[in-house]
Amino acid sequence: MTPRSTGTPELRDHHAGVAVRRFTAGDSADDLTRLLHRVYAEHTEAGRVFFASYQSVQDTVDRVVKGECWLAFLGGELVGSVTVAAPYVAPKGYPTPAGAGSFWQLAVDPACQRMGLGQRLLTLAEDRIVALGSTEAVIDTSIEAVELVDWYRRRRYVPVGTWRWDVTNYESVVLLKDLAT
Repeated sequence: MTPRSTGTPELRDHHAGVAVRRFTAGDSADDLTRLLHRVYAEHTEAGRVFFASYQSVQDTVDRVVKGECWLAFLGGELVGSVTVAAPYVAPKGYPTPAGAGSFWQLAVDPACQRMGLGQRLLTLAEDRIVALGSTEAVIDTSIEAVELVDWYRRRRYVPVGTWRWDVTNYESVVLLKDLAT
């Protein structure tokens, strides 16, 4: 798999030892899929079946090539990811303004949560959406994942509607953030 090149350098947080860089042809979609399954297992245990909790390696590849996939490594171990696209090609009827960017597969290994890595990946996603020409970010998550919805709301994401994906067992809340302010 060949990612689109943007010339964006590797980003490194020397204090935490976490390196974040673009997915490359040498990276393992198997490793990324296993990470996603680990991260989203908590939601499955709570009765919310996120697509990332069971997607196949081919599904992972298909999702990675739809945008820029960024990976976070700690000591050479994959501990986080986010995939970004702008503009986001939303399904017909999806409640979002034309031209908004989006991100998906935002994941932080459970052992690395509560260290600020999720916020760092979110900030990276928002920065990349702006760099790719969009001024708004749209995402969705389970309406039942109250703690996750609250996390996004504390980061100025505002509910703008709902959506039902055919690959999940829940209704999603669609959240929008103005990145121009």
